[in-house]
Amino acid sequence: MIEFILMIITIVSAILALIQKDLLKAAILTGFSGGALAVLFQILLAPDVALTQAIVGAAIVPVFIALAVKKTQWGDA
Repeated sequence: MIEFILMIITIVSAILALIQKDLLKAAILTGFSGGALAVLFQILLAPDVALTQAIVGAAIVPVFIALAVKKTQWGDA
């Protein structure tokens, strides 16, 4: 049952990240999606994949997206 909830969280947060107008909110939603997927991998007994997903999908990618958004905003000198 918890697997289905995590899958729904992953799908819904990914869709919300795609339709989000604010790019910083999209970065946060990307982190939610990656975190839920990492927990799902851990439940499915793939701890090596879960650790990689937690590091890359839930931490590094959202931070890089947020940094890219901050660096490319117009008018901020």
